[in-house]
Amino acid sequence: MKKLLLSFMFLLAFVACFFTTGCGKSGNEIVIGLSGPLTGGAAVYGVAVKNSAEMAVEEINAKGGINGYKIKLIALDDMHDATKVSTNYASLMQQGMQVSLGCVTTKPGLEFSELSKGDNVFFITPSATNDDIPKYANGYQMCFADTRQGTFSAQYVNSNLPKTTKIGILYHSGDDYSEGIYRNFAESIDKGFDVKVASFSEDDPTDLSSQVQLLKDCDFIFLPIYYGPAAIFMTQAKDIIKKDAVYFGCDGLDGIDSSIEGFDINTIPQEVSYLSHFNSKATSGPAKEYIDKYVAKYGAETLNQFGASAYDCIYALYEALKQAAEKDPSSVTPDVAASALCETLKGIFQGGFTFSGITGTNIKWDKDGYVDKAAVKYVVKEKNK
Repeated sequence: MKKLLLSFMFLLAFVACFFTTGCGKSGNEIVIGLSGPLTGGAAVYGVAVKNSAEMAVEEINAKGGINGYKIKLIALDDMHDATKVSTNYASLMQQGMQVSLGCVTTKPGLEFSELSKGDNVFFITPSATNDDIPKYANGYQMCFADTRQGTFSAQYVNSNLPKTTKIGILYHSGDDYSEGIYRNFAESIDKGFDVKVASFSEDDPTDLSSQVQLLKDCDFIFLPIYYGPAAIFMTQAKDIIKKDAVYFGCDGLDGIDSSIEGFDINTIPQEVSYLSHFNSKATSGPAKEYIDKYVAKYGAETLNQFGASAYDCIYALYEALKQAAEKDPSSVTPDVAASALCETLKGIFQGGFTFSGITGTNIKWDKDGYVDKAAVKYVVKEKNK
């Protein structure tokens, strides 16, 4: 009995070590974890994030890694399904995750935020935009939060469009991402605009003809939705909505020009544009260097701002951990617990840390984990002449 009791106590100690100090991992690497949609309808986002993060990790490792240690990226598939995140999270912790990119999309990201809070795992998401993603002190965003996407979009309208402009809005009812952006856009737009609002509730709508009819007289149509439904709307509206109208969205439209089988954006007569921090058609500078490397390695099909943001996440972590190691080499090793590394990173990110990458220069983070950088209108396709 005593022998059995000792064996049981050893097992408990091993499990505790596994989850608190990283004893469960093998190798001599600093481990970064990620959960994202690598298959399914949102895979274009997850694959872009995984590819770009891997590319950054390979570059950093080729330069010697961090504090003399290589980085290991572990990316697991959640299929944009929040119910799969807990299993992924447990697996990542078992494999020694010390820091994370969180999740790629919003609903899984909210689940990851809740799970990582207890273990105090530092994460910086490239693309999960809900305002509550960085709700706890261990969470940060490289992307704009929904509030800011909606607010920035309204600021663009207020500053650039005359009050005679007829504005339409199409949002996805019941979707946290879409409703969050829509709500803040509607609250921030100046009074005086003639605004019409349409919505849909299906995750994969096939018929948006009634929404087209409601918005057919609009000059500027705000689309805080993902590119799939947006492409359906544009296709069904191209001969009904005026040809000089402007379609304007947020980061959910990224990939609309390249990622939908059977959809040719050049057949859409209207301008298509969105709020962005990355120009996938850049012809110079760091963005162009990233584009060239990405396309040469993975092709252009999954080139988007989600991947660009993930690339910046890895390099921001690299710069921050380098700073920490310069002050105290023992604070950044494969043996440091995730919680201890989180405290180190929080001290740096809240201590005046700035980062310049391909999605912005002099990027900073406020005390709530929200990113502070410039947002610009990016034109995917000009209106047909």
